[in-house]
Amino acid sequence: MLHRNVAEGVHRLEHAYVNCYLIEDDDGVTVVDAGLPAFWPLLGRALRELGHRPRDVRALVLTHAHFDHVGVARRLQRRLGVPVWAHEREHYLAAHPYRYAHENVRAIYPLRYPHDIKLLAAMARAGALWVRGVRDTRPLEPGTTLDVPGRPQVIFTPGHTFGHCALSLPRGVLVSGDALVTLDPYTARTGPRIIAGAATADSAMALRSLDALAATGAQVVLPGHGEPWTDGVEAAVAHARAAGPA
Repeated sequence: MLHRNVAEGVHRLEHAYVNCYLIEDDDGVTVVDAGLPAFWPLLGRALRELGHRPRDVRALVLTHAHFDHVGVARRLQRRLGVPVWAHEREHYLAAHPYRYAHENVRAIYPLRYPHDIKLLAAMARAGALWVRGVRDTRPLEPGTTLDVPGRPQVIFTPGHTFGHCALSLPRGVLVSGDALVTLDPYTARTGPRIIAGAATADSAMALRSLDALAATGAQVVLPGHGEPWTDGVEAAVAHARAAGPA
């Protein structure tokens, strides 16, 4: 589903409890995160609804390279020639999106949090079990501003993965990826939080990285899972710290 203008010039594409974002300006469109394989026709439809063509996509920026964020990256790169950006510590994972570090055994979560079965089943139907990786990714440099539509600033936020990056946009908008979400697919809990140890490499590191998010002072937070948060990043970080790891 396409949600237009969740922030000025930023549109949210949501399917199977996963978000990606389309950032547009006069130079074209930047796609942030690549969802699951089922996003492919949805992305084309969203671009048309926004008055764009596939050739208007200038870049794909990955906040991180878990399987549910690289689903259509390979197609964007190979079919449309779109450059794919990710932190250098994500490049191996981008090529092998199931080989990620995680603290806790994943199998226990459906037993402990049975409400998450609905979410995980939706992700499986959207192709979560057959994501193909992507190679030849360009390196994101923390602290730099990318010369792509929207001109996002790269904020290094390791913990969920070791190369996770958030993106700070003009006018007080933060794309937090999975460094801070409002829905945890592994527990089905809502509200600002870090993702459970079933998919997080280092929860203590992830909690420390919340400082970098808070330092942006953003008013709007756009997470990788869940609804946008519009009450300021400082409040979101406070909620996430209170929730703690799962």
